Amino acid sequence: MKHLRYIKKYLLIALIAVVSFTGCNDDFVNTKPLDEVTDREVWRDPSLARAFVLELYNGFGQGGFDEQMQASLTDEALFTHPGRGINTITESRSNPADQGWINYNYNWSDMYSRIRATNIAIENLENPSFGSDVTQDEIDVMLGETYFMRAFFYQQLMRYYGAVPIIDFVYELGTADYSVPRATFEELIAFIVKDCETAASLLEGANLGDGRTSSLASKALKARVLLYAASDLHDITTASLNSSLIAGYSNPEYLGYTSGSQSNRWELAFNAAQEVVQEGEGYKLDLSEKVSPEVGEANYIAASLAGGSAVADAEASKEIILGRYFVDEKNEGGANINLYNGPNGYHNWSGNTPTQDLVDAYETIEGETFSWSNQEHASNPYQDRDPRFYASILYDGADWKPRTSDVAGSDPYGEIQTGRYEIINNNGEKVTYWGLDTRNSDIEDWNGSYTGYTMRKFIDPDPAIIDQNTRQTIPFPMFRYTEAVLNYIEAAIETGREDMAREWLNKIRFRAGMPPITDTGEELMNRYRNERRIELAYEEHRFHDVRRWMIAPEKFGKQIRTIEVRATLKSGANVTQYHYDPDSYNYNYTPAELNPGVENRQWLDKMYFISIHRDEMNRNDLLVQNPGY
Repeated sequence: MKHLRYIKKYLLIALIAVVSFTGCNDDFVNTKPLDEVTDREVWRDPSLARAFVLELYNGFGQGGFDEQMQASLTDEALFTHPGRGINTITESRSNPADQGWINYNYNWSDMYSRIRATNIAIENLENPSFGSDVTQDEIDVMLGETYFMRAFFYQQLMRYYGAVPIIDFVYELGTADYSVPRATFEELIAFIVKDCETAASLLEGANLGDGRTSSLASKALKARVLLYAASDLHDITTASLNSSLIAGYSNPEYLGYTSGSQSNRWELAFNAAQEVVQEGEGYKLDLSEKVSPEVGEANYIAASLAGGSAVADAEASKEIILGRYFVDEKNEGGANINLYNGPNGYHNWSGNTPTQDLVDAYETIEGETFSWSNQEHASNPYQDRDPRFYASILYDGADWKPRTSDVAGSDPYGEIQTGRYEIINNNGEKVTYWGLDTRNSDIEDWNGSYTGYTMRKFIDPDPAIIDQNTRQTIPFPMFRYTEAVLNYIEAAIETGREDMAREWLNKIRFRAGMPPITDTGEELMNRYRNERRIELAYEEHRFHDVRRWMIAPEKFGKQIRTIEVRATLKSGANVTQYHYDPDSYNYNYTPAELNPGVENRQWLDKMYFISIHRDEMNRNDLLVQNPGY
């Protein structure tokens, strides 16, 4: 049996090694296609086999650095450009014929294509035909990578759809029936965990370098999966109390556990996360007291850039357990995250813009909850906030990079301008000047932010990387150490280990320059959830976290908020060219709901699980659709 379609897809990058000899081949009768190799050739040639396994990593896509980021499905961000399927999700209009935007590489059909490739590799690597050219250790590493990737792909399906069919073999042509029912949720979790454990064992001691998996990454994936498995959404008794739709679904075994103890599942999640925390290292999480705000901001920037910038601490690369790395020469989409999200006044696209809801989640530097009802907060909302705010979000008046040469004359200060300001024109008249980074800007106004903010996190602060013609090399954190720590903290709270949870939560806060917390009980859980929200912002966790916690009606079911900034000249001030200047201006900040003409967010409980596409349902009559569709 020759799997030519898959071999052609996965091995084109390696074909030069196969066909390079043909230039001196005078056998003109040989009509073998030069862009195809058979499975037998692949699995007898170590180089081709390695290429096949390495190609599996393309299943990561751009990591989370797509032009449309998952953050815009949540209360973290608003996507500026309409018509991309984002609203289909945020307005709960998703259905089996039009699911809306799901990260291009994580949809049902793409994941199963990838799973088929992993099954081909496992089948051949477990019965190798390499002869003496490859050692068993080398085969084990390839197998370990493949088991990890299969577990990862099934994890992605689980996070969106709940339980799915488990395919762990290679279909052959002529099979009587290709239809397979969905596994139970419990069976799927057990399958993923087993693959993770197999991968961790096979990869023990292997150091494959940046962008490739490891034993620790396999354990981190296992810990994440068990955290999800223990969560309220997947405990059917708890989920049914929170959602009448789930309570009335006829096949709850596809959504979660219908028996067993949720507390026991939390114990498993705790043990798995603890193993990762004890084995890993991370970045500056050994502090016993908080650093200064300036150091805290620098620490968070470094952890986000993870060694991918020339102007940040290279030691922060230790924070990444597994990253999606980008090579400038390849012009990969993920290297354009600055273009996708930077301010329009820098000739960027302001794509996934932070919401006022996210901004308000950052505490004051003293650890106080920010409130617009507090006049001191409302009058100067960007003063004395959690240092991670300054490292993550560009707001009105924020210091940023020098402008490009065509804009520098309008803003020689390199400050973000997202408001409207009074200035004195050449006739001595008071007029309104719209900031360069608004939708009324003279610079690419169609790319202006609706929310009044743009993203800073993951954007290289190197002043040499300014405009849309310059790519960056910041890796996307598929798994990072601090996520594992946060998983550990959550499981510790759920299993009654509050002292341990506070200890580790404060380590994260100390690194960021924030004071320790002393909360207990429900207040501790709420504090933890907020900490997770801001620490992991834009890292593809919020969409899944809010759903598994079953707080989506509160968080996703309302219109997002934006900010309006207006600056009026103080008496006697004579400003002819604007820059942020509290001595010359009175600043007024007004939060407001997003114009409903842009987006009309609502939450329906069907969105706890994405529908199975109509085409998949038509192909496989054993599939049962998710509730609400």
